[in-house]
Amino acid sequence: MSMTVGELFEALATRFKHENAAGLNRTLQWKITDEEPGVWAFEIKDGQGRLIPGGVADPDTTFITTSETWMAIAEGRQDAMRAFMTGKLKVKGDMMLAMKVPNLFETGV
Repeated sequence: MSMTVGELFEALATRFKHENAAGLNRTLQWKITDEEPGVWAFEIKDGQGRLIPGGVADPDTTFITTSETWMAIAEGRQDAMRAFMTGKLKVKGDMMLAMKVPNLFETGV
C-alpha cells in the first residue's frame, strides 16, 4: 500500500540516520507543488531530527518537486541526483548540504 506525501514526511524521523548527522545544525525544507501541495521542514540539531509541518521561514536548503517525484525518491525508485539533473527536483540554498541528504535518511519502504 502506498503512503501519502504527508505520511512519508512523518516517517522521515524514523528513517533519520543520527550517526551521519553528528555536528550538523541545519534545516532542510521540501516544497511539494502538485496534487498534494505543502511545505515540510526537517530540523537537524545535535544529531537529532524533527519534522516541522508547514515549514520554516529561513531553511538552509529547500527542495522543490512534485509529490510523484518526491515519493519515488523516498521509496528508492528514483535517484535524487538524476531527478535533479533532469529538472524534476530543484534545489535552493546550500548545495553541499543538499548533496548530504541521501546519507542522512534511509530510503525504501
